[in-house]
Amino acid sequence: MPPSAPTPAQASTPLDRLSPLLERFRVRAHLFHNGPLCGVTHFAAAPGRGFLHVLRRGEMVVTHQPQAGPPERLQVCEPSLLFYARPLEHFFHNAPTEGSDFTCAALDFDGGASHPLARALPPLVVLPLGAVDGLQQSLDLLFAETDRLRCGHRVLADRLFEVVLLQLLRWLLDHSRQAQMPPGLLTGLADPQLSRALTALHETPGDPWSLAQMAQQAGMSRSAFAARFKAVLGDTPADYLAHWRLTLAQAHLRAGRSLKSIAHELGYANPSALSRVFAQKLGMSARDWREAVDEGR
Repeated sequence: MPPSAPTPAQASTPLDRLSPLLERFRVRAHLFHNGPLCGVTHFAAAPGRGFLHVLRRGEMVVTHQPQAGPPERLQVCEPSLLFYARPLEHFFHNAPTEGSDFTCAALDFDGGASHPLARALPPLVVLPLGAVDGLQQSLDLLFAETDRLRCGHRVLADRLFEVVLLQLLRWLLDHSRQAQMPPGLLTGLADPQLSRALTALHETPGDPWSLAQMAQQAGMSRSAFAARFKAVLGDTPADYLAHWRLTLAQAHLRAGRSLKSIAHELGYANPSALSRVFAQKLGMSARDWREAVDEGR
Protein backbone atom coordinates (compact mmCIF):
# COMPACT_ATOMS: atom_id res chain seq x y z
CA MET A 1 0.00 0.00 0.00
CA PRO A 2 1.63 3.31 -1.00
CA PRO A 3 2.51 5.82 1.73
CA SER A 4 -0.14 8.49 2.30
CA ALA A 5 0.58 12.19 2.14
CA PRO A 6 0.69 14.09 5.43
CA THR A 7 -2.42 16.03 6.35
CA PRO A 8 -2.09 19.80 7.06
CA ALA A 9 -2.21 19.03 10.80
CA GLN A 10 0.52 16.39 10.45
CA ALA A 11 2.66 18.75 8.38
CA SER A 12 2.70 21.28 11.22
CA THR A 13 3.34 18.71 13.98
CA PRO A 14 6.89 18.62 15.42
CA LEU A 15 8.87 15.76 13.94
CA ASP A 16 11.33 13.41 15.67
CA ARG A 17 14.13 13.43 13.10
CA LEU A 18 16.82 11.64 15.12
CA SER A 19 15.17 8.61 16.75
CA PRO A 20 14.69 6.59 13.52
CA LEU A 21 18.44 6.96 12.90
CA LEU A 22 19.78 6.39 16.40
CA GLU A 23 17.46 3.47 17.10
CA ARG A 24 18.97 1.62 14.13
CA PHE A 25 22.54 2.95 14.41
CA ARG A 26 23.64 3.44 17.99
CA VAL A 27 26.43 5.66 19.20
CA ARG A 28 27.96 4.41 22.45
CA ALA A 29 30.04 6.63 24.71
CA HIS A 30 32.84 5.42 27.01
CA LEU A 31 34.32 7.77 29.61
CA PHE A 32 38.11 7.51 29.66
CA HIS A 33 39.41 10.71 31.25
CA ASN A 34 38.39 13.27 33.83
CA GLY A 35 40.71 15.99 35.16
CA PRO A 36 43.59 18.12 33.89
CA LEU A 37 45.80 17.29 30.93
CA CYS A 38 49.42 18.43 30.98
CA GLY A 39 51.82 18.99 28.11
CA VAL A 40 50.83 17.36 24.81
CA THR A 41 48.13 14.67 24.73
CA HIS A 42 47.76 12.52 21.62
CA PHE A 43 44.44 11.01 20.52
CA ALA A 44 44.92 8.38 17.82
CA ALA A 45 42.48 7.57 15.04
CA ALA A 46 40.82 4.14 15.14
CA PRO A 47 38.17 2.67 12.81
CA GLY A 48 34.64 3.50 13.93
CA ARG A 49 35.94 5.62 16.81
CA GLY A 50 35.09 9.25 17.51
CA PHE A 51 35.60 11.50 20.52
CA LEU A 52 33.57 13.93 22.58
CA HIS A 53 35.71 16.21 24.74
CA VAL A 54 34.40 18.72 27.26
CA LEU A 55 36.79 21.54 28.11
CA ARG A 56 35.40 22.57 31.50
CA ARG A 57 37.89 25.30 32.40
CA GLY A 58 40.91 27.05 30.92
CA GLU A 59 42.26 27.33 27.39
CA MET A 60 44.18 25.09 25.02
CA VAL A 61 45.53 24.63 21.53
CA VAL A 62 44.36 21.73 19.35
CA THR A 63 46.45 20.59 16.38
CA HIS A 64 45.76 18.26 13.46
CA GLN A 65 47.86 16.83 10.69
CA PRO A 66 48.09 18.94 7.51
CA GLN A 67 45.19 18.41 5.07
CA ALA A 68 43.27 16.34 7.64
CA GLY A 69 40.23 18.60 7.30
CA PRO A 70 40.08 20.79 10.42
CA PRO A 71 42.55 23.67 10.92
CA GLU A 72 46.12 22.57 11.64
CA ARG A 73 46.11 24.77 14.74
CA LEU A 74 43.00 25.77 16.68
CA GLN A 75 42.91 27.96 19.80
CA VAL A 76 40.04 27.15 22.20
CA CYS A 77 39.60 30.04 24.62
CA GLU A 78 36.41 29.19 26.54
CA PRO A 79 34.61 26.13 27.97
CA SER A 80 33.61 24.13 24.88
CA LEU A 81 32.53 20.82 23.40
CA LEU A 82 34.87 19.27 20.83
CA PHE A 83 33.12 16.57 18.82
CA TYR A 84 35.03 14.29 16.44
CA ALA A 85 32.43 12.21 14.56
CA ARG A 86 35.02 10.29 12.53
CA PRO A 87 38.44 8.81 13.24
CA LEU A 88 40.87 11.73 13.21
CA GLU A 89 44.23 12.02 14.93
CA HIS A 90 44.49 15.14 17.10
CA PHE A 91 46.68 16.65 19.79
CA PHE A 92 45.86 18.79 22.82
CA HIS A 93 48.56 21.26 23.86
CA ASN A 94 47.98 22.37 27.41
CA ALA A 95 50.66 23.73 29.76
CA PRO A 96 50.07 22.76 33.41
CA THR A 97 49.87 26.41 34.50
CA GLU A 98 46.81 27.02 32.33
CA GLY A 99 44.59 24.99 34.66
CA SER A 100 42.57 23.37 31.87
CA ASP A 101 40.21 20.62 32.98
CA PHE A 102 38.70 17.95 30.71
CA THR A 103 36.07 15.25 30.70
CA CYS A 104 36.49 12.98 27.67
CA ALA A 105 34.65 10.05 26.12
CA ALA A 106 35.39 7.79 23.19
CA LEU A 107 32.45 7.26 20.83
CA ASP A 108 31.80 3.96 19.06
CA PHE A 109 29.57 4.32 15.99
CA ASP A 110 27.61 1.23 14.94
CA GLY A 111 28.81 0.35 11.47
CA GLY A 112 31.88 2.55 11.74
CA ALA A 113 32.35 4.68 8.64
CA SER A 114 28.95 3.61 7.30
CA HIS A 115 27.10 5.16 10.25
CA PRO A 116 24.75 7.73 8.65
CA LEU A 117 25.56 10.52 11.10
CA ALA A 118 29.30 9.88 11.01
CA ARG A 119 29.19 10.28 7.23
CA ALA A 120 27.07 13.43 7.38
CA LEU A 121 28.92 15.41 10.06
CA PRO A 122 32.06 17.49 9.55
CA PRO A 123 35.26 15.98 10.99
CA LEU A 124 35.24 18.40 13.95
CA VAL A 125 32.54 20.46 15.66
CA VAL A 126 33.65 22.99 18.30
CA LEU A 127 30.84 24.61 20.27
CA PRO A 128 30.91 26.83 23.39
CA LEU A 129 29.09 25.16 26.28
CA GLY A 130 26.81 28.15 26.71
CA ALA A 131 25.51 27.93 23.14
CA VAL A 132 23.29 24.88 23.69
CA ASP A 133 20.07 25.46 25.64
CA GLY A 134 19.63 23.00 28.48
CA LEU A 135 23.12 21.53 28.11
CA GLN A 136 24.36 22.82 31.47
CA GLN A 137 21.90 20.64 33.39
CA SER A 138 23.21 17.50 31.67
CA LEU A 139 26.81 18.62 32.21
CA ASP A 140 26.15 19.25 35.91
CA LEU A 141 24.92 15.65 36.23
CA LEU A 142 27.87 14.37 34.21
CA PHE A 143 30.42 16.28 36.31
CA ALA A 144 28.74 15.11 39.54
CA GLU A 145 29.31 11.51 38.41
CA THR A 146 32.87 12.00 37.16
CA ASP A 147 34.11 14.07 40.09
CA ARG A 148 33.31 11.52 42.82
CA LEU A 149 33.71 7.74 42.72
CA ARG A 150 30.40 6.03 43.43
CA CYS A 151 28.90 2.67 42.54
CA GLY A 152 27.98 2.56 38.86
CA HIS A 153 29.47 5.98 38.16
CA ARG A 154 31.24 4.88 34.97
CA VAL A 155 28.10 3.35 33.46
CA LEU A 156 26.03 6.39 34.39
CA ALA A 157 28.71 8.76 33.06
CA ASP A 158 28.68 6.89 29.74
CA ARG A 159 24.90 7.32 29.44
CA LEU A 160 25.12 11.01 30.38
CA PHE A 161 27.75 11.53 27.70
CA GLU A 162 25.26 10.03 25.22
CA VAL A 163 22.65 12.54 26.45
CA VAL A 164 25.11 15.38 25.88
CA LEU A 165 25.80 14.05 22.38
CA LEU A 166 22.08 13.90 21.61
CA GLN A 167 21.65 17.50 22.77
CA LEU A 168 24.56 18.51 20.54
CA LEU A 169 22.98 16.75 17.54
CA ARG A 170 19.68 18.51 18.22
CA TRP A 171 21.49 21.85 18.25
CA LEU A 172 23.21 21.05 14.94
CA LEU A 173 19.85 20.21 13.35
CA ASP A 174 18.32 23.46 14.56
CA HIS A 175 21.36 25.58 13.65
CA SER A 176 22.73 23.85 10.56
CA ARG A 177 23.58 27.11 8.78
CA GLN A 178 25.28 28.61 11.82
CA ALA A 179 27.25 25.37 12.24
CA GLN A 180 28.11 25.41 8.51
CA MET A 181 27.03 21.82 8.00
CA PRO A 182 28.13 20.39 4.63
CA PRO A 183 25.41 19.20 2.20
CA GLY A 184 24.08 15.85 3.35
CA LEU A 185 21.81 14.12 5.82
CA LEU A 186 21.99 16.80 8.55
CA THR A 187 21.13 19.64 6.18
CA GLY A 188 18.28 17.53 4.77
CA LEU A 189 16.87 16.86 8.23
CA ALA A 190 17.16 20.58 8.99
CA ASP A 191 14.88 21.39 6.03
CA PRO A 192 11.24 21.54 7.25
CA GLN A 193 9.83 19.85 4.14
CA LEU A 194 12.63 17.47 3.17
CA SER A 195 12.88 16.25 6.75
CA ARG A 196 9.37 14.78 6.55
CA ALA A 197 10.24 12.74 3.49
CA LEU A 198 13.59 11.67 4.95
CA THR A 199 12.08 10.61 8.27
CA ALA A 200 9.44 8.57 6.43
CA LEU A 201 12.15 6.84 4.37
CA HIS A 202 14.14 6.11 7.53
CA GLU A 203 11.13 4.69 9.35
CA THR A 204 9.72 2.55 6.52
CA PRO A 205 12.52 1.82 4.04
CA GLY A 206 10.70 -1.20 2.62
CA ASP A 207 7.69 0.75 1.39
CA PRO A 208 7.32 1.04 -2.43
CA TRP A 209 8.71 4.56 -2.58
CA SER A 210 8.41 6.49 -5.82
CA LEU A 211 9.48 10.06 -6.46
CA ALA A 212 5.83 11.13 -6.37
CA GLN A 213 5.27 9.47 -2.99
CA MET A 214 8.40 11.04 -1.50
CA ALA A 215 7.31 14.45 -2.80
CA GLN A 216 3.87 13.91 -1.25
CA GLN A 217 5.48 13.40 2.15
CA ALA A 218 7.32 16.71 1.73
CA GLY A 219 4.19 18.49 0.48
CA MET A 220 5.97 19.49 -2.74
CA SER A 221 5.70 18.89 -6.47
CA ARG A 222 7.91 16.16 -7.89
CA SER A 223 10.15 18.57 -9.78
CA ALA A 224 10.57 20.99 -6.86
CA PHE A 225 11.23 18.12 -4.45
CA ALA A 226 13.81 16.46 -6.70
CA ALA A 227 15.66 19.73 -7.29
CA ARG A 228 15.77 20.74 -3.63
CA PHE A 229 16.69 17.24 -2.47
CA LYS A 230 19.67 17.17 -4.83
CA ALA A 231 20.78 20.68 -3.85
CA VAL A 232 20.50 20.11 -0.08
CA LEU A 233 21.69 16.51 0.24
CA GLY A 234 23.94 16.14 -2.79
CA ASP A 235 22.14 12.94 -3.90
CA THR A 236 19.02 12.25 -5.91
CA PRO A 237 16.09 10.86 -3.88
CA ALA A 238 16.45 7.45 -5.57
CA ASP A 239 20.20 7.29 -4.84
CA TYR A 240 19.64 8.29 -1.23
CA LEU A 241 16.97 5.63 -0.74
CA ALA A 242 19.20 2.96 -2.32
CA HIS A 243 22.10 3.96 -0.09
CA TRP A 244 19.91 3.98 3.04
CA ARG A 245 18.61 0.51 2.24
CA LEU A 246 22.15 -0.72 1.61
CA THR A 247 23.33 0.76 4.92
CA LEU A 248 20.53 -1.10 6.70
CA ALA A 249 21.38 -4.30 4.83
CA GLN A 250 25.00 -4.03 5.97
CA ALA A 251 23.88 -3.58 9.58
CA HIS A 252 21.63 -6.64 9.35
CA LEU A 253 24.39 -8.74 7.79
CA ARG A 254 26.84 -7.72 10.52
CA ALA A 255 24.21 -8.90 13.02
CA GLY A 256 24.16 -12.34 11.38
CA ARG A 257 21.01 -12.13 9.27
CA SER A 258 20.85 -13.47 5.71
CA LEU A 259 19.99 -11.68 2.49
CA LYS A 260 16.94 -13.89 2.16
CA SER A 261 15.57 -12.74 5.52
CA ILE A 262 16.02 -8.99 4.87
CA ALA A 263 15.42 -8.49 1.13
CA HIS A 264 11.63 -8.05 1.30
CA GLU A 265 11.91 -6.01 4.52
CA LEU A 266 14.06 -3.50 2.66
CA GLY A 267 11.82 -3.26 -0.38
CA TYR A 268 13.47 -5.76 -2.74
CA ALA A 269 11.54 -8.44 -4.59
CA ASN A 270 14.09 -11.15 -3.82
CA PRO A 271 17.64 -11.68 -2.45
CA SER A 272 19.09 -11.54 -5.97
CA ALA A 273 17.84 -7.95 -6.41
CA LEU A 274 19.51 -6.92 -3.15
CA SER A 275 22.67 -8.77 -4.12
CA ARG A 276 22.83 -6.78 -7.37
CA VAL A 277 22.70 -3.54 -5.35
CA PHE A 278 25.73 -4.71 -3.36
CA ALA A 279 27.62 -5.39 -6.57
CA GLN A 280 26.65 -2.05 -8.12
CA LYS A 281 27.35 0.12 -5.07
CA LEU A 282 30.25 -1.71 -3.42
CA GLY A 283 31.83 -3.63 -6.27
CA MET A 284 31.47 -6.99 -4.51
CA SER A 285 28.84 -9.53 -3.55
CA ALA A 286 27.16 -9.47 -0.17
CA ARG A 287 28.96 -12.69 0.74
CA ASP A 288 32.37 -11.22 -0.13
CA TRP A 289 31.53 -8.05 1.80
CA ARG A 290 30.55 -10.00 4.90
CA GLU A 291 33.68 -12.14 4.70
CA ALA A 292 35.79 -8.97 4.48
CA VAL A 293 34.03 -7.54 7.54
CA ASP A 294 34.55 -10.77 9.49
CA GLU A 295 38.25 -10.81 8.62
CA GLY A 296 38.60 -7.22 9.82
CA ARG A 297 37.14 -7.93 13.26
